[in-house]
Amino acid sequence: MLTGAVADDFTGATDLAAALHSRGLRTAVVIGDRPVPDEEVAGLDAVVVALKSRTAPVEEAVGASLGAADRLLGWGADRFYLKYCSTFDSTDEGNIGPVLDALRERLGADRSVVVPAFPGTGRTVRDGSLWVGDDLLEDSSMRHHPLTPMTRSRLRDLLAPQTTATVTEIGLDVVRRGADALREALDAAPAGYLVVDAVEDDDLRAIAQATAGHRLVSGGAGLALGLDPVAPDAAVATDAAGAGTAGTRAAGAADAAVPFPSFSRRRLVVCGSASTTTQAQVASAVAAGHPTRKVDIAQALADPEAETASLAEWVRALDDASVPVVYSVGQPSDVVPAGALPAGGAGAAVSAAEVVETVLSGLVLDLVADGTVDQVVVAGGETSGAVVGSLGVGLLTIGPLLAPGVCWSAATTDDGREVALVLKSGNFGAVDLFSSAWEALA
Repeated sequence: MLTGAVADDFTGATDLAAALHSRGLRTAVVIGDRPVPDEEVAGLDAVVVALKSRTAPVEEAVGASLGAADRLLGWGADRFYLKYCSTFDSTDEGNIGPVLDALRERLGADRSVVVPAFPGTGRTVRDGSLWVGDDLLEDSSMRHHPLTPMTRSRLRDLLAPQTTATVTEIGLDVVRRGADALREALDAAPAGYLVVDAVEDDDLRAIAQATAGHRLVSGGAGLALGLDPVAPDAAVATDAAGAGTAGTRAAGAADAAVPFPSFSRRRLVVCGSASTTTQAQVASAVAAGHPTRKVDIAQALADPEAETASLAEWVRALDDASVPVVYSVGQPSDVVPAGALPAGGAGAAVSAAEVVETVLSGLVLDLVADGTVDQVVVAGGETSGAVVGSLGVGLLTIGPLLAPGVCWSAATTDDGREVALVLKSGNFGAVDLFSSAWEALA
């Protein structure tokens, strides 16, 4: 059985791939529609196609998602997983609902669970509402997201404007009765979407078992932690910090661990995320003495190539042992609201978010291409997509886990250079990630 997954951004793809890998499944991430030889996916248990569709126009997101599904079908996928953010990042127009509608039709699935919960990262669903830690989604920092401000918490209310399908809620009391009872409740519900409560990992396991026969499931990466491993004892146990320790695999079962390349050049962190978690990680890097520099938004809007060149020159002048951190938002006042441009900017219709992606992805490309760096931590889904696109990467091999939803991956650029990448959601990772991530490659 091959599980085929479609992820709406690049950090979500590696987030899900890390979770599948932790279950003992041989997993790779394919980048968009880039060509990948069939032999590179042969023998895998799961393939995740990484798209940059979360905030794309609806028609574009639907088209890309269907294209990914068709590609997975061609590789023999017989079960499908739509991966979106555990904070359900979307608007009343989409893109989660329209993409789910299209996938259900293409795959002939009459229903799909909706399970964004990921308790390991503080995302839980209770009484149909999504919580981020101790806060309802609408009271969390996601309320002020510049692209997808989340001002409601009840998932039915978030999904209903995006689809004409019926949205049904399945409460925690049903989940806690066990997989068989939950399966009966899911089968008895109207066709459409089934929002299922989950506050603990055991809840996710019950949901995964109850949906084992479903053609299509959807959610954050947490649901994958409950999926059946290649063999009953093949899972990788994940501790509270998210680090994986290999379990014992059944005799003859293929090993999910793939030898990870070694890297010896310089290190770099780029942050396009405006999340409070990334802001705290930048502050931690400053406190740890790492050289840091903020993207000059006005200069970037006026001349992005000049700002990229200036940042690259700054990095090259630093000591080889340093860990430079280039960021766009270090504190809440740095956030430029969608549609707002600094006075005097020459960016015309270009947004601040778009120009940050251009500058940071150009910076990584320049420094990888000339051999300055070969280890890069990227914070932010849109930025990760831009970086991978600029490097011309087609396939990511999953490497060491750093935290729930955060892992190293190895890739080859379109000019044949090997590079290690962390593509992380802005909301994920320990506060000292920019200092500690490198230890896993030592």
